[in-house]
Amino acid sequence: MATKGKFIVFEGTDGSGKSTQMRLLGAYLTEKGIPVYSTHEPTNSPFGELLHSCMSRRIETSEHAIAALFAADRLDHIQNPASGMLGHLEAGETVLCDRYYFSSFAYNGGFVPLEWVEELNRPAMELLRPDLVVFLDVTPEVSMKRVGRRGETERYETLDKQMKIRNKYFEVFEKYQGTENIAVIRSEEEKERTQANIRRAVDALFAK
Repeated sequence: MATKGKFIVFEGTDGSGKSTQMRLLGAYLTEKGIPVYSTHEPTNSPFGELLHSCMSRRIETSEHAIAALFAADRLDHIQNPASGMLGHLEAGETVLCDRYYFSSFAYNGGFVPLEWVEELNRPAMELLRPDLVVFLDVTPEVSMKRVGRRGETERYETLDKQMKIRNKYFEVFEKYQGTENIAVIRSEEEKERTQANIRRAVDALFAK
């Protein structure tokens, strides 16, 4: 029977470098002989595709509706019989996920009552909690500078929203201190330095 894999979540404001750092960590773990499954939220499921349309503003809807869609997408992401994260973890794979319920707390919880968003995500929290949350921290100014390189911006990609979201992240991290394993890591322009700090946190997790 396979040993259950670790569940590592990457969090951060837009432009924090999550995708790049997650890819680098995946390569590092694979080299060490650890099987890795990488995924992201919103997913590519029908729930996720609807969310992508909301993020790009092709569909206009309320913050409450978006929060509920994220919660539904997350539950499918966890439990889907064909591709759910629980299945990969039970098979012994370490799952790396770009965004999870802390994104809902910080993004949606910055614009509708946090307690309501927490209740929406309670089933996900009961089903699957991360072994480690890696939060890549950048200032809102750096965040918007990096986002600007892409050209088009999405729903939350304004300076004032990024400031609000970053503050909300730290608010919820303090709230969940002691119940969640969170590593706050400065997202440097020098990607290798950031990755070295991430690897230290991950190596400590696997050493337990």
